[in-house]
Amino acid sequence: MAVREIIKMGHPLLLEKAQPVNNFNSPALHKLIEDMIETMNDASGAGLAAPQIAEGVQLVIFGVDENERYEEAEPIPFTVLINPIITPLTNETYDDWEGCLSVPGMRGLVPRFKSINYKGFDQFGKPIDRDVDGFHARVVQHECDHLIGILYPFRIKDLRSFGFEDTLFSE
Repeated sequence: MAVREIIKMGHPLLLEKAQPVNNFNSPALHKLIEDMIETMNDASGAGLAAPQIAEGVQLVIFGVDENERYEEAEPIPFTVLINPIITPLTNETYDDWEGCLSVPGMRGLVPRFKSINYKGFDQFGKPIDRDVDGFHARVVQHECDHLIGILYPFRIKDLRSFGFEDTLFSE
């Protein structure tokens, strides 16, 4: 396992569409997932997409038990999600603050669907099919955006709600 470099906004690979994973349960895939887990944990992230470590494949990981960056967040089970498909379960959206390991030190108020279904596969090729809402739905949408070359600042409606964490949330 290895902590990998997280590429930052401005890197052209973050704007590309990721390719589907075709080979499940392979040593290379397991090694990539191990590296992603170690990288996400090292950065105290709630999730990580393969493109964030310069791997252009449709693979995201996410999960939250206790996380200093998301103290108020409800737990999300650790998940490896490959070749995801997201379907909104309602047209209802809500705005909340997001950050990103590829946009360090910044936060923005981002609209997301409140409830979604996500489908895909785990690293062994076993199907995943879940209906989720709230923070869980937000994290999945955020991470899966990386697979289509979208970073959260692109979704912010009012850039007055985007800035550095230490300035936005200072008392």
